[in-house]
Amino acid sequence: MPETRDWTRLAVFGGKPAFGETLHVGRPNVGDREGFLARVNDILDRRWLTNNGKYVQEFERRIADFVGVRHCISMCNATVALEITTRALGMSGEVIVPSFTFIATAHALQWQEITPVFCDIDPATHNLDPARVEEMITPRTTGIIGVHVWGRPCVVDALTGIARRRGLKLIFDAAHAFGCSHGGRMIGGFGDAEVYSFHATKFLNSFEGGAVVTDDDALAGRVRLMKNFGFAGYDNVSYIGTNGKMTEVCAAMGLSSLESMADVIDVNRKNYLQYREELKEVPGVRVAAYDERDRCNYQYVVLEVDESGPLPARDFLARILHAENVFVRRYFHPGCHRMEPYRSYFPHAGLLLPNTERLARRVLLLPTGTAVTSREIAEIGWIIRTVFRDGAEIRERLERSPR
Repeated sequence: MPETRDWTRLAVFGGKPAFGETLHVGRPNVGDREGFLARVNDILDRRWLTNNGKYVQEFERRIADFVGVRHCISMCNATVALEITTRALGMSGEVIVPSFTFIATAHALQWQEITPVFCDIDPATHNLDPARVEEMITPRTTGIIGVHVWGRPCVVDALTGIARRRGLKLIFDAAHAFGCSHGGRMIGGFGDAEVYSFHATKFLNSFEGGAVVTDDDALAGRVRLMKNFGFAGYDNVSYIGTNGKMTEVCAAMGLSSLESMADVIDVNRKNYLQYREELKEVPGVRVAAYDERDRCNYQYVVLEVDESGPLPARDFLARILHAENVFVRRYFHPGCHRMEPYRSYFPHAGLLLPNTERLARRVLLLPTGTAVTSREIAEIGWIIRTVFRDGAEIRERLERSPR
């Protein structure tokens, strides 16, 4: 993309947007359409639409085999999977979680009248800081939920050690992390259990869906009962439960996604590397890195935008990109602790979360996945370079422009 284009023709000044169709973060990866439709036709022919049909069973087996665990229990979504897992583990009182996560991590606890205790993160990893976790433990603490943000693993060993020493339950929210590994082991086999999301925006999607994976036989048995109203057989309810079942059509989409997984990872990685190349010389912008020693799904292209100095800040850059129909996202702005009901419950939580607050002001996610082309990434790169090269003049003109 030539660097001589006139920035005064940016869409924010009334120019034509760079993209006629909006580029979204998390636009679904569709995978093998024909394979999926063949499964749907089979589902309709057999008239078995839900209740542990053959595709749900196959999906669970293949996930468990891929991850290397004994049990995979599929769910209608990851939020219900978190709720059921925390209940099945007997969590109560207080559970330590990051605030730098999707709100469902906190809501899954609060919905059950368990208090989420927000803990600060390591600014380098964006994940829970184990030293801060130790400081947040009280006599009411019953567990820890670590989140593998962007699919980059938590400090698993440190959190496992804390949980064992203090007699706490340990769950990992692995919503971002299917297909990722840590130290040669697939994420999914750590803690008491891990929870995946297979939402439409995730690397591997089943339209809507989630799963609990664990090697704990007793826990898996309770989770299976609880996701199906407590039924232990025909007309035999032996446990309190809810409806967390995955449907057959969702499992069919999940299987098709599994079969296309290698292709999606290849596209994601190429996109990630191109973004890094496009932005490598932009001062004040850093593309979050992945550890090449581990497996990764590369589903997230994460920018950290420096707040210091004369360069434009994150929200200014987002405004420019939105006008160009690049719908970048400010994950996880402003942090769970600044959303309701938590900001009313814990109005001063931010004082204990300086790294969280700072990162929430800096992060911007860029579109990637199979719906984004190399040419579109080059155009986005040009826009970002232009904004940072001529930011002072762009800002000055915007401030003079009528709203």
